[in-house]
Amino acid sequence: MLPDLRDDFPLLARTVRNGRSLVYLDSGATAQKPLVVLEAEDRFYREHNGAVARGAHILAEEATEAFESAREDVARLVGAPAEEIVWTPGATAALNLVANGMLQASLGAGGPAADRFRVGPGDRIVITEVEHHANLIPWQQLAARTGAELAWIPVDDAGVMVLDDLASVITGNTRVVAFTHASNVTGVVSDVATITARAREVGALTVLDGCQSVPHLPVNVADLGVDFLAFSGHKMLGPTGIGALWGRSDLLNALPPSQFGGSAITVVTMETTGFLDAPQRFEPGTQPVAQAVGMGAAARYLMGLGMDRVAEHEARIARILREGAAALPGVRLLGPVGGDGTAVLGLAAVVVEGVHAHDVGQVLDDRGITARVGHHCAQPFHRRLGLTGSTRASAHVYTTEDDAHAFIEALAGVREFFGVTV
Repeated sequence: MLPDLRDDFPLLARTVRNGRSLVYLDSGATAQKPLVVLEAEDRFYREHNGAVARGAHILAEEATEAFESAREDVARLVGAPAEEIVWTPGATAALNLVANGMLQASLGAGGPAADRFRVGPGDRIVITEVEHHANLIPWQQLAARTGAELAWIPVDDAGVMVLDDLASVITGNTRVVAFTHASNVTGVVSDVATITARAREVGALTVLDGCQSVPHLPVNVADLGVDFLAFSGHKMLGPTGIGALWGRSDLLNALPPSQFGGSAITVVTMETTGFLDAPQRFEPGTQPVAQAVGMGAAARYLMGLGMDRVAEHEARIARILREGAAALPGVRLLGPVGGDGTAVLGLAAVVVEGVHAHDVGQVLDDRGITARVGHHCAQPFHRRLGLTGSTRASAHVYTTEDDAHAFIEALAGVREFFGVTV
């Protein structure tokens, strides 16, 4: 069981509307930062700021050491070798890195080693109906630009992926399957093993969006069995502007880069360029060194808590949020309640009958409760459920049971506030 960690997070001490204490329930969008992360970034700028891999002076050496040490820390969080972690500006950029690398390969880059990444007419790219736009649009664009077919795993009326006839979606001509580890709307944890097993049967690559899983669950890339994993810093208590892509070394070293510049190269002539092995081949230009240092500090903080304990804590919060919301008259919980063997994260997205999601959010905000409103960058999924949006409360390590109860109490009064009686 986790202790009360609120003192580690300075922002949580502030007051908001009419002097109310802040109840922060928007961690699925961005997490708050512990002091150790804030101090790590500050200390880097105050004491070690220098250009990574670009000098022989002491500051360059210290900056490079800090940068690579942070890579090692983030790699340990997901059970990976450090050389398989690529720094990116965020998870969206990480997913685009893979999709754009496949586009480069499809245009002829990379030589024979890149054959496994090439797609074109007659090939299939598979996603799911519950994807965040960041793991939908890059593949949509790859299909449009190469002539490949885009297909998707459907969801049922509860928003759970339908895997009964997976072979009809992940067909023999499928080249890549990209899917979320855990939905940012329903909180449902995907059946990774079933999907990856089918992908392996047809020789398809697998790309996993770990934005909602890496910060909240024990994640080990060897156990997952996927080929690539993308995740972000700011959702795992780290800075904004930084994320990571994990990939198998053989794949990263064969994937053509899609951004170009200094520090990613071997020899450059006026006619040709040679590229370093991963991860440096994907890290041209000036790196977000302080942000990487902060993300490394966040990884150490989470590992210090223990990801098993983090998951256990958030499961308790999930029960309060989901069971409480499902029991309210006129409130629809998106996704299963949980407790039936379905693994769910510590979040609850709801629709209040007769009240627009933005109005629900305003009532909550007036009580000092932050929640996300809208389609949560999952428009097709909401459309599948016949909705334009929902209101989502999402937890993290600092969320208390009192926070969750405050959300349910406030939610219970929304319909009465607006005079909705039907």
